[in-house]
Order: sequence, then structure tokens, then C-alpha cells
Amino acid sequence: MSSLFSELRVRDVTLRNRIAVSPMTQFSSPDGLVNDWHLAHLGSKAAGGAALVMVEQAAVSPEGRMSTQCAGIWNDEQGEALARIARFVASVGAVPGIQLGHTGRRGCVEPPWKGGGHLPDDHPDAWEMIGPSADAFGGAMPRVPRAMTHDDIATVTRQYAEAARRAREAGFRWLEIHCAHGFLLSSFFSPLANRRTDAYGGDFAGRSRLLIEVFEAVRSEWPERLPLSMRFGVTEFAPGGQTIDESVELARLLAPRGLDLVDVSFGGNSGRAQTPWDEEGFMVPAAQRIREEAGVLTAANWNLADPVFAEAIVREGQVDLVMLGRPMLANPHWPVYAAMVLGEARPYDMLPVQFSTWLNKYQRSRVNNGFGRVVADAPGNAPKAAE
Repeated sequence: MSSLFSELRVRDVTLRNRIAVSPMTQFSSPDGLVNDWHLAHLGSKAAGGAALVMVEQAAVSPEGRMSTQCAGIWNDEQGEALARIARFVASVGAVPGIQLGHTGRRGCVEPPWKGGGHLPDDHPDAWEMIGPSADAFGGAMPRVPRAMTHDDIATVTRQYAEAARRAREAGFRWLEIHCAHGFLLSSFFSPLANRRTDAYGGDFAGRSRLLIEVFEAVRSEWPERLPLSMRFGVTEFAPGGQTIDESVELARLLAPRGLDLVDVSFGGNSGRAQTPWDEEGFMVPAAQRIREEAGVLTAANWNLADPVFAEAIVREGQVDLVMLGRPMLANPHWPVYAAMVLGEARPYDMLPVQFSTWLNKYQRSRVNNGFGRVVADAPGNAPKAAE
């Protein structure tokens, strides 16, 4: 068996393979409520063989959304709607997970197909944004957030804890805190966005304080037996941003507090970042450093669609979990495709019986297997991973 299809046990949760569906904001949740769209979107990935299916970032407050159409978990009605997703994902053998977040100064935007920029101050749906400092992100997001008071910080921390309780009650079995992509917690940790001079700014201890407090508040509401991860922006790809050294140190501080896995991504606090978007697996080296130096499990994101590459980074111990977003949008059965490429003997067995019964019966036909002649031929011809 390839490493990509080996099990991974974290606390009392066992993932059937090392393939996870990344949280992907759908901008399709009126009043913060997930609906049939999300059931179809996430259900197809769960039925497609992924081990962990993460619901998109659910805002811990109305002001924490990206847009007016983004998912929330700040009230019980939203929790009940999310429970439907969790039940279905679990029913087909995947682990239901959810990501909690607050977008801070990068919220109050239009959906990306409408430009993705800030709603103007006088827009009837606009809200006041908050952040570590009164500094705008810039570009299409020119509005200046209000610098948070200590009361604001205490409120947001409590909102995260309440959201974790709702996620628990909804039946999720994996919880993640979003601390990347320039959102609120990420902006507190970054010197590019945090210009505070109080206990929540300045040096590493000050900039990491809110992240640690939120993490502890969430862990207090999340069962000890269930995994808690953090999507962490470990580098800015911009001068003057947080360093990977600081990110390793933060992971070291959170590990004894109950952090199970670092979901490695980028900081996203600067519109001038030189992110190497065209490079395959460009976050993998950082994930490997955190895994080795902080002693915690890691997941990597971005440009991991080649099954041979994904297999190599798991087999070689660079990461423990492969997070896939757009490849799963393009092909919800990516795990089956990967299994074929890697030469797994019975790739359809990971699917629900409603699928696997018929696919196994007719897999002798390259026409009927659904992936065509090239993939059918791939197991004997798959290239070896780079050493």
C-alpha cells in the first residue's frame, strides 16, 4: 500500500487515508446558513474517498464573515444547519471537520465573481471591520479597520469558544482554527499588520498572545478525545513579515496546550507578497521544518494535485496529511484517480457501496471505469517519485 493510502490516527479519530479536503469558501450562505449547495459540494468529496472533509471557514460572529454570503456559526440555527453536513460526511466514511475564523480587515467584501473588493462604507450591507491596528490591507480592500480594544479582544476570544461548542454539538470530529491568509488572528501575529504597543503587539510574545488565548479558549470547549488543528500562515513571502522561525516557536508553544496538527499555508498580510504560485508544493519545506522542529503533525496545501508528488511527500516524512482544494473541485473522486496512478489494487473500495459495487463489477472495461485509457494504463507506467 502506498503511504498516501495509509491510515492516520490523531487522538480518537482515525483517518482512512492521508487525503483531506481543504476548507473552501463558497460565498453561498445567506444569513450565514449552509444549505443544499454545501451538502452537495462537501458530500461529493466525502463520497469520493477523502478521509477528512473540512467545511469552509465558519465565522464566529457576523463581523467575522468575508461577505454577506459566507457561512457562520455564531448562532444555534447555523449550528443545526451544519449538523446536517456533519451527519452526511460521517455516513459515507469520512471524518467531518470544520474551520473557525474571523476575517478582520479582509472581511466585508463582495464575492470574487463580483470583484472581491470591500463594500463601501455607505453600502447598506457593510459593517465596521476590526483589526490589530487601524491600517488598511490596501488594493481592492482600502477600508481602514478599527483597532481593537481589550474588550473587543475578550469578546472575540469568547466568540471562538462559543463557536467551538456549537461545532461539538453539531457532530464535527475535527476542528481547525484559521490563522492564515491575512485574517484576524493572522494579522495579529504579523508585524506587517500589527503595530500595537500594548501586550498584544510588538515582540513575538505580544503578537502571539491573542492566538494562544483563542487556542486555549477553543481547546477548553473542544473534547480532549478529538483533534484540534490550526491553519497557520507560516511565512509572508514579503519583507518584514513573520518568519518561519517564529512560526516554529509558536507551534512549540501550542503543542503542549493541545495542538495536534499545523495546516501549513501562507500569511497573506501583504498585497506585495512574492508568493511562488507556480511552484509545485511550495509550502512543503515549511511544513517539514515545523514537523521536525516543533514535533507536531503537519499538513501541506497548494499545488499538490499530482498523486506521485503527494505520495512522495507523505512517504518521505515531509508531511502527514495532504490538503486539496481546487483538485477536489475539478474531480471529487481524486482519491480514486490517485489510487489508480499509484497502482492500488482495488481503488474503488474506498467509495460507498452504491458506487463501488458497480465500478468493481465493470472495472475490466477501460470505457466503464470513468477515468479513461490513460489512467487505466497508469499503474504500470507511473513515474517514480524524485529522491
